[in-house]
Amino acid sequence: MNYPNVELLINNNWAPAASRRTLPVRNPATGETIGTLAHADIADLDRALDAAQKGFEMWRKVSAYERSKVMRKVADLIRQRADDIARIMVLEQGKPFAEAKIETSLAPDIIEWFAEEGRRAYGRVIPARAPGVYQLVIKEPVGVVAAFTPWNFPINQAVKKIAAAVAAGCSIIVKGPEETPGSLAALMRCFVDAGMPAGVVNLVYGVPADISSYLIPHPIVRKISFTGSTAVGKHLAAMAGQHMKRVTMELGGHAPAIVFDDADLDVATQILAANKFRNAGQVCIAPTRFLIQERVYDDFVTRFVKAAEAIKVGDGLEPGTTMGPLANDRRIQAMESFIADAVQHGAKLRTGGARIGNKGNFFQPTVLTDVPTEARVMNEEPFGPLAILTPFDAVEDAVAEANRLPYGLAAYTYTRSAKTATRMANEIESGMVSINHHGLALTETPFGGTKDSGYGSEGGMEGLEAYLGTKFVSQASL
Repeated sequence: MNYPNVELLINNNWAPAASRRTLPVRNPATGETIGTLAHADIADLDRALDAAQKGFEMWRKVSAYERSKVMRKVADLIRQRADDIARIMVLEQGKPFAEAKIETSLAPDIIEWFAEEGRRAYGRVIPARAPGVYQLVIKEPVGVVAAFTPWNFPINQAVKKIAAAVAAGCSIIVKGPEETPGSLAALMRCFVDAGMPAGVVNLVYGVPADISSYLIPHPIVRKISFTGSTAVGKHLAAMAGQHMKRVTMELGGHAPAIVFDDADLDVATQILAANKFRNAGQVCIAPTRFLIQERVYDDFVTRFVKAAEAIKVGDGLEPGTTMGPLANDRRIQAMESFIADAVQHGAKLRTGGARIGNKGNFFQPTVLTDVPTEARVMNEEPFGPLAILTPFDAVEDAVAEANRLPYGLAAYTYTRSAKTATRMANEIESGMVSINHHGLALTETPFGGTKDSGYGSEGGMEGLEAYLGTKFVSQASL
């Protein structure tokens, strides 16, 4: 299929930027330019802001019941177009088609869940102290939302923000990822084609710093949602704080995966390896620091290396591919730098460690063992197909290492002991902890971190609350 040239979506109209400027889109499997996307400037952002404000004033008056009907139509269209959308994602992002299809197919589930949750955004009545007084708590949409979404999950990360915002009665301007614009545009087209009123959903691309520095302080925007790196997130949160804007931040992680000596190693290896190398490791909740209890360390290393070497790296549209290329050349350079530094500090390279070929951004699934805490990769999120394995002795040692870093997004542990599992759930400093399985990022569950991994949640009832304000009304009868 041909890759579409991506335009801006403003007020339900697809159009090029006012300046006619474009940016190239490249296929990470070949390095070739496959299309272009429109580059928004201030004039385009002003049009989007005006459309979003008018869209919000209209949409907020539509009942949650009627809003849910439109959202269900959107979900139906995505299901009908899932294969085409997934192919676009593979071309621009690189992940295997099977992974792209799963991501695309989850989008309608997310939209339908929030459509129903929006119908249950209840307030409450507080018993009054005096007769003839009614005390009401009312939930209202916060207003126009500015959302900033990443390239690693072009649809998944955006649809959570979009679905929660429109279910709550907000309008939204999405600043999509410039590296992977086509699949998100295809998603947004489903909203327009399903009958979403003009101005409720808008999509722009351009220079991230320019767009964020204009949208965040703008008085029309009342809520910010960002998914991306901790460094950028802190900058945007500070900017939002200066203007008293509500913020949801889903930032970086460095997830510990703790395997105790009583764990089922077959289960632990299978699940952890699959999730380490999913999307070529470009996942914020990917297990990264593998902490293995000494008695089973060598056995686990052998199993994990074997699992890594069984991965088939290739073009995401080729049959049998289980890991695609990295999204850009910067990630290749980062992997090489992390590995060289770790080896220099005494780590052992057990498998992988090198770029594959000279065309595209392919990299070998890599396993490092006995990595000291001084190595950069033990302190900085690798965001690639790089697993770092180290042994530990006592439970206290594992907890100390898990909590050593300022990140706290996701953590994993494997044990047959209910006592150990409960202790891990209580003592690990993380917004999400999954024990003996990979149970994160489900539509109905909250998704978010603590410490430098951000604040606020997406998914679950918490995801809708982020787009609702609380108004208290006290009324006395005359």
